[in-house]
Amino acid sequence: MIRKLLTPLLAAALFWPVAASAADGAALRGDVVTGRDTLTLADLVDGAPAAIADTPLFRSPALGQTGTIQARRVAEAARDLGLTTVETGGRLQITVTRAARQIGAGEIEGALKRALGEKLGFDPASTGIVFDGTQPALAVAPDQTGELVAGDVLLDRRSRRLSATVWLGPSSTERRASLRVSGTVVDLVDVAVLTRALDRGDTVQPADISVEKRPRDAVTADALLDGRPLVGRIARRALGAGSFVRAADVAKPELVQKGDVIAAVYEAPGLVLSMRVKANEGGALGDVISITNPGSKKAVPATVIGPGRVSVRPAPVERVVAAGALPTQN
Repeated sequence: MIRKLLTPLLAAALFWPVAASAADGAALRGDVVTGRDTLTLADLVDGAPAAIADTPLFRSPALGQTGTIQARRVAEAARDLGLTTVETGGRLQITVTRAARQIGAGEIEGALKRALGEKLGFDPASTGIVFDGTQPALAVAPDQTGELVAGDVLLDRRSRRLSATVWLGPSSTERRASLRVSGTVVDLVDVAVLTRALDRGDTVQPADISVEKRPRDAVTADALLDGRPLVGRIARRALGAGSFVRAADVAKPELVQKGDVIAAVYEAPGLVLSMRVKANEGGALGDVISITNPGSKKAVPATVIGPGRVSVRPAPVERVVAAGALPTQN
């Protein structure tokens, strides 16, 4: 409900003559949006006589809030001013909304981090605030401007619990709207985060990865902090959008599949040979896998160098020393 104002101005208006009030066609307005602290007769009644139109009648709701006024109360207030007839159009009440501009949690967090940096030496770039409960929002008048300020800051360095008041304006004397907030100060770290969900087997594209700041305590030790090495990797399991990526979540794409017949390149000084072999296991670029020569049926290790290609290096040459050349023992 919206409280009625009892002012000397209203009392004096009881004696003001209002000519031909019914003939003026005064009618109750529909739902009202106001930017002022009080509601006048003109705010609520269309066609109110000019002599009494600006008379304040009711207090407006708080910034950003909505309230109601019963139609009979508006009619009674108008009648007290000498306006005997107000057409209601069948309405039982009027809904009144106080216009406001919302300042969200992001701006509030920014003001708190600036205050922590200026007053307590914190690095704003690596500091975050986890607010208690729902995300805070400060409602201010639409025309109110200025920098969002955080003051009355209380911080327990041991528990890192924080409380402060935020408002618009350079000083506490200009707090036309303010909000007390509380939360916990956390250290932030850069971490690679998925911008979309990936199914098992999907290839990670450059647009799938962004680097975001997350609370250090929420990031596991195996999370990948740099997203660049992830591009081209294959998801080993389904991964949700917004989650950070661990090393075990992705794998390099296999360039050789188990059981494939592939090309093996043998290189030695002055000699390059190529032959078809069978891959005994799959592998990605740079992996060492086992292959089998179909002719000799011998399994040897080889390094994956490309799609369907491996490199076989010659075995190291061992020096054999004749027994007669061995040194004698005294």
